[in-house]
Amino acid sequence: MKQLIPAGVAGIGHWVPSQVITNQWFAKYLDTSDEWITKRTGIAERRWLTDDEVPTDMFKGASEMAIKDAGIDANDIDMIVVGSVSGDYTAPSAACILQDRLGITNDCGAFDVAAACSGFMYALAVGTQFVETGKYKNVLVVGGDAMSRMINKEDRSTAVLFGDASGAMVLQPHSVCKRGLIEDITIGAQGAGAKYIIRKRGGGADPISHEILDEKSHFIFMDGRPVYRFAATKMIWLLDWAMTGQDPAKLGWMIPHQMNRRILEQATAHLGIPPHKVLHNIAKYGNTSSASVPLLLSEGYHKGLFEKDKYLVLGAFGAGLTWSGARILW
Repeated sequence: MKQLIPAGVAGIGHWVPSQVITNQWFAKYLDTSDEWITKRTGIAERRWLTDDEVPTDMFKGASEMAIKDAGIDANDIDMIVVGSVSGDYTAPSAACILQDRLGITNDCGAFDVAAACSGFMYALAVGTQFVETGKYKNVLVVGGDAMSRMINKEDRSTAVLFGDASGAMVLQPHSVCKRGLIEDITIGAQGAGAKYIIRKRGGGADPISHEILDEKSHFIFMDGRPVYRFAATKMIWLLDWAMTGQDPAKLGWMIPHQMNRRILEQATAHLGIPPHKVLHNIAKYGNTSSASVPLLLSEGYHKGLFEKDKYLVLGAFGAGLTWSGARILW
């Protein structure tokens, strides 16, 4: 059997829109307030694309930052994997559009992975294996969503939660990049929970119509209680999975999906993880779906927070219901 080649993190980047939507913006027309939103979610503001911007603007910005950080040229990229459920079009894939926008002319493979908020982590799992098998040397993995284009802005239960953003990573053999050794990745799903976060109509089973548009059933619906329980349970499971058998002193940072500040605090407290070991940016960006983990990762990295020979533990949860985790030795 051919021995696997350890994969590493060669470059990291992110991009967020300039338009800031505060909690007060919603209070102008919804039965809500800044205090209500902040207390229940930990969110103070989020970023949304402007009307003249598109999702691949975000993907391109994050990718260019990661490619530059890796010290390579865009045409060195061997494969592009985008984790997203909100590309510019239903088809073709956002990855194909991104390839063209990056000026890549080497005909590298490009495709999307749809796992909602777990999208980047699923894409990371795919990209890592292509490096480990020796098939490719420079894999671009992107996570990003334009959630402002998928929510019903009149639905208080979902409108205040989500923001737009993108994060990206260039993967290489660890022997080349010498940092960010990807030690392990896990992914999973419970399809029976698909009904809890769903766009009920407007897909292949029930094509878009005037009726659907009028009733706004093509926007995201979320049943908050079971989703909350699922996320809290899986967060604890993922953190336990990542660090069982590892030296607790080697934990550098927890980098969790930013879905709800209370869930994150409860889960990490349950496992006895000190608050200063957990990165947060939910107050500033809200839940950015598949961008959540790579955005948080990129901000921490570019601030110089990561220590050599310490673990980064990544975890995400999303519609499907899906979950995913990774342990990276920096």
